[in-house]
Parts: sequence; C-alpha cells; structure tokens
Amino acid sequence: MPTLTIRNVPQKVARALKTLAERNQRSMEQEIRGILEEYAGDRISALRQIEESWKRQRRRPKAQEVDQWKRAGRK
Repeated sequence: MPTLTIRNVPQKVARALKTLAERNQRSMEQEIRGILEEYAGDRISALRQIEESWKRQRRRPKAQEVDQWKRAGRK
C-alpha cells in the first residue's frame, strides 16, 4: 500500500483533524485515511452518475447553458 507524506499542514487543520479523530475514537492516521476514502469514493460515484446522465441525453449542454444554470442556482 502506498505511503503519503503531507507537509506544511496548517495548525488549524491539524487541530481539527486531531479533534475529529478523538471524537471518532480513532488515530489521526485512521481519521485521515477515512476522510480520503470517503471523499474519493463520493467523487467517483458522482462522476459515474454524471456520465450515465450524459448517455441518456439527446445532446450535451453547451458551456453557456451550464454557466447559466450555475448562476440560476446561486440566486
């Protein structure tokens, strides 16, 4: 299994991770591993859903349409 080294983590982030780990009764390493697995899994799932949705559409939306939808969602 690969090993990751993360340098220059802000103190605020390190404290938050430590607090989360304590709350979940896990080591900081276990907590970070869980966060990474959850995030990556959610991201892959979302990408698959998008790809499946695109397959069902008659045409792909144009960039202008996507921008317009994003602006409408912010109102």
